[in-house]
Parts: sequence; structure tokens; C-alpha cells
Amino acid sequence: MTDRASGRTFEDLVEEGASVPTEGWDFSWFEGRASEARPSWGYATAVAVRLGAAEAVLDIQTGGGEVLDFALAQAPRRPGLAVATEGWPPNVAKATAVLRPRGVAVVASPEDASLPFADGAFDLVVSRHPVEARWQEIARVLADGGVYFAQHVGPGSVHELVEYFLGPQPDERRDARHPDRERRAAEAAGLEIVDLRAERLRIEFYDIAAVVHFLRKVIWMVPGFTVDAYLPRLRALHERIAAEGSFVAHSTRHLFHARKGTGARSGQV
Repeated sequence: MTDRASGRTFEDLVEEGASVPTEGWDFSWFEGRASEARPSWGYATAVAVRLGAAEAVLDIQTGGGEVLDFALAQAPRRPGLAVATEGWPPNVAKATAVLRPRGVAVVASPEDASLPFADGAFDLVVSRHPVEARWQEIARVLADGGVYFAQHVGPGSVHELVEYFLGPQPDERRDARHPDRERRAAEAAGLEIVDLRAERLRIEFYDIAAVVHFLRKVIWMVPGFTVDAYLPRLRALHERIAAEGSFVAHSTRHLFHARKGTGARSGQV
């Protein structure tokens, strides 16, 4: 079947979606093929403001370094020390290329490993969409009065697409990232929650290539996804998009602003 909007066949679109590189968190390829509303708080810009008051900064799971790169470019002043971690080797290479010119050291560190830094080493820790917030480690590397400022993926994010491929999911999976659950874990690690906001945002996929690329890039949505394994469902979804114009889903995001202890530091934000 041919996509009426583009005149391209299902096979052409799937082949394209399966061939686009997945390194980093640059989503510019999706322009015109998918859209996602952005949270009202403007995470990257907010990080830039906080960088101006920080002395030692850690970006956890930096991806390809794109967000930290943007924030450093916009910051009123740069911190004296900036470090980023990343666990996926292709992203480590990309982040190093992006961030080294900014004076940022990128450390290869598995997502489930302890952070390879001394206690109290940073007055600002940031992270955009960590796979899992390891609160005890975050609290450990923060100095007294230091701040954790991050944007997390919320519960049931893009569940419409996940359940299209996997069927109804258990409540445990949909609630695993609930902000109230994460608040309790952060507080148990000794962090004080200064601000916690949550938003539900509309996503639209305009062709099947965007769906394929998204599922290859965000691998935890449909674990083990391959085109061959889900070819019949992909074809049916392609036909649905052609008939309806798009596939609509919703992402969930929450903004964490937490502080360790009550001590004041020059880098407190």
C-alpha cells in the first residue's frame, strides 16, 4: 500500500526508518514526520540558567551530549568543572565529540553502575530522561546544599504505541515511573523536593518510518523490537496512518528540583 501523502510505499518507508542512525538524542530527523508537544518549563533553557550559578556540574546519562551542549552555549557563565556520564558506547563517542570542545569530560559508565565520583563532588547534578534515577548515588555525589535538576519520563509514556504492539500492559509497568513513587525514593535518599511538576503531552506519528525509527531509538518502549518481528502490526499501522492522517499518543514528563541537606553553597540554584 502507498502512503497517499508522500506517494511512498510501506516497504520504502520501513526501510528508511530502519536505516536511520540512532546515536544520541537529536530528534531533528523527525521534523515533518512526527511531532511532540514540549513541557512548559523549557528544561534545557532552565539548565542553562542553573549552570551559571554552579561550580561543579555532572550530567548523568547525557546521550549524545546535545542538551548539555545547548545549555552550556546559553549559560551566562560556565562552571569550573563539567562532567557527563553515558553508558551506550555509540553515544559515548558522539557525546565526546560534541562536549569536548566545551571542556566537558565524558565518562563511560554503565547505567546500572555506581557513579565513578567521590562523595560530595558536585553542587549541581542534571539529567534528561534517565533510564532510572539512582537516588542513593545522586545524593552521594551531591555536596551539602547541592541540587538535582532533571526532566524524567513519566508513567505510561507513549503507552498507546506500546500497547498497540504489546497489548495491555500491567499496572506495575505503567506506574513504575510515577512522580509520587520517585518523590518517596528521593526523600528516602536524603533529598528535599523543592519542586515537582508533571505534564501529559500530545505526540503524533505521521508515517510508519517515524514509528520504526522511534522504536529503534527508544529501545525500552517495545523491548527487542525489530521490523521482521512486528511486520504485520507495522503494516496495519501504516494503513491506519494513511487512512487517519496520524497515530496519536501521549508522553508524560516530570520536572524534579531536589536539594541535598540545608547547607548553602555558592553554586546552589
